[in-house]
Amino acid sequence: MNHWPRSHWTRAALVAMFLAVLHTWPLATAPATLSRNDNGDAMLNEWIIAWVQRQLPRHPLQLFQANIFYPAPDTLAFSEPLIVPAILGWPVRLAGGSPVLVSNVLLLLGLALTMLGMYALVHEWTRDEAAALVAGAAFAFNTHMLMRLAHLQAMHAYGLPLALLAADRLLTRNGRIRDALWLAFWTTSMAYTSGYFAVFACFVIAVAAIVRAPEWIPNARRVLPRCAIAAVLTLLAVVPLSLPYRRVADEQHMVRSLENVSEYSATLPVYFASAGRVHRWLWSSGDHQDAFFPGATVFALGVCALLFVRRESGAHVAILGGIAVVGVVMSLGTHTPVYGWIYGVFPPLTGIRAAARFGILFLLALAGLAGLGLAQLRRRVRPRLAMLLGAAALVLVMVEALDAPLHLREFRGIPHLYQLLAQEPGRVVLVEQPFYPPQAVFQNAEYVLNSTSHWRPLMNGYSGYTPDSYREFARTFWFFPRPHSIDAMQNAGVTHVMVHPERFESMAAEIIRMCDREPRLEKLGVSRNGLTLYRLRPLARE
Repeated sequence: MNHWPRSHWTRAALVAMFLAVLHTWPLATAPATLSRNDNGDAMLNEWIIAWVQRQLPRHPLQLFQANIFYPAPDTLAFSEPLIVPAILGWPVRLAGGSPVLVSNVLLLLGLALTMLGMYALVHEWTRDEAAALVAGAAFAFNTHMLMRLAHLQAMHAYGLPLALLAADRLLTRNGRIRDALWLAFWTTSMAYTSGYFAVFACFVIAVAAIVRAPEWIPNARRVLPRCAIAAVLTLLAVVPLSLPYRRVADEQHMVRSLENVSEYSATLPVYFASAGRVHRWLWSSGDHQDAFFPGATVFALGVCALLFVRRESGAHVAILGGIAVVGVVMSLGTHTPVYGWIYGVFPPLTGIRAAARFGILFLLALAGLAGLGLAQLRRRVRPRLAMLLGAAALVLVMVEALDAPLHLREFRGIPHLYQLLAQEPGRVVLVEQPFYPPQAVFQNAEYVLNSTSHWRPLMNGYSGYTPDSYREFARTFWFFPRPHSIDAMQNAGVTHVMVHPERFESMAAEIIRMCDREPRLEKLGVSRNGLTLYRLRPLARE
């Protein structure tokens, strides 16, 4: 997309990787064994990446028929698709990397690419390398992103600034075909990463179109057809992705109502909250579910962009200001009537639950404004002072957001007992016990990750949505190993049961004794920690 000196990109890439390692320290010291697997979402995303990498080259038309929540259909559509990150991580998987290693590599890569995406936008708008680096660091390593390290899709936000860059070029360069193609490419890449990002990209492009209206309207006969090309290409590209999500919405009622949204709407105090160590020590309690304070340095530089706005940068400031306002208002969800109005006319919002995540648009805008502000300041001082100013701004942005070293969990691998399931001949349908009720479905996350070692159908599951079939099974499966629970499992077609005694706590020994006395449970293997695999066989009848 650009013809800048390669050294610009080399320096930017090195800085981006350094900051990614720094902000996630000590993850890079042992990426195969350290993890955020204390969080169920991290294990879910590891499974998603592994499933896509396995299924896409083998059975692409069956990609969304994932192995969890059996026998519910389209279970991959219960969460983010993560197809683009999965493709980026394919070489690590082909080299024998575990799902945890692949996820950790993608975490670091996503943060670095997100910084480079914002770097590209601000560098084009300012031609100031230091300002672009500061903007990139502010966007990729803000407090909200670093609070969501378990959400791999959030780290791959590079398409948002790059879609904005392509849209801005398309609207101001008389509608070049190349810019239309890039816009379609980046919006599509966001859709194949996260449904949230696809929606956010629509709002970003809309703001740019409104602000740039005085420039493109006189050339509408040329610009609008190119915009139509971008829109049509994007729509055609996302049709295969949208169909399973549409089926899930229609057939399994996975629609986010405004009542659901109200539980995940932001409040204004979160815009003054930060998870960075400096801010927690000074004033922020850090007890918020979300935090969107961009940092004092970013905020001050953003104010500079507003105070020192120049004619050539006025539209850029207006675009970013509009994106910031949209991000804040939409993140408030049902706390204002605006979300409800747009919800009624923009169908993609029915797939969005966490309205608070619109706050990422505020952070994108503030990062961009900080870059513009720093560029203006550096133009007003001597070259040596300008260099110091850029370095100081980058260090301050880094220090304000820093939350490392992180508290990570050691990943010891998937128990070898699961390999027996991969080797079992014939049909296998697995139930893991305990089989948790819907309100504790997150406890199934480890079961989901463990299934990557065998890929057999699993009746347990964890995702952004819990199907009615799981809720129905849980009513009886929870009472395992009582006879009526085993009856229900046999009727549902279960062939194997994996029992986790330690999860039954004080009842562990009794549960194992009951299993051993049950004639329909044939023990196949026991691991060192007591994990036990049974084959469920029909009771012989006289």
